[in-house]
Amino acid sequence: MAEAPEALQASGLGAWARGPAYAWLNVLHLLGLVLLVGGIGILDLRLCGLGREIPAAALARFLTPFALLGLAVAIPTGFGLFAADAVSLAASGTFRWKLALIGLGLANAAAFRLAWQRQIEGWDEGPSPAGRLVAAASLAIWLAVATLGRMIAYT
Repeated sequence: MAEAPEALQASGLGAWARGPAYAWLNVLHLLGLVLLVGGIGILDLRLCGLGREIPAAALARFLTPFALLGLAVAIPTGFGLFAADAVSLAASGTFRWKLALIGLGLANAAAFRLAWQRQIEGWDEGPSPAGRLVAAASLAIWLAVATLGRMIAYT
């Protein structure tokens, strides 16, 4: 298993990512994160009960495409950044926690879509306590992902 990060880092993709592409991968990864966490975070705050004058379903319809676009940008750019320094990142506990929380955040989003999406219209009067918990957990998870992403450089 340890050979996979070494092979990826030594590959043409790893060499390309360590070169002039690295700065652009970083910029695009940050843009993807802003779109993802911004879209999800604002919706989560609304679902926690803030901004009740904004219809929750309309806000969800507006912000979800931005969050999905952010995810679509963050995944390949994140992989490119990983390829640039795969050996060190694969050994990083901070990086592994980030990946685990990304998985948890995506699972939480999928569970929300399956369990809560049809009920979102009723949230304009106020979300259920369980709904608030799901939204607050989502917000906390994605903020932790962003924080861990920055902390990788310092650990």
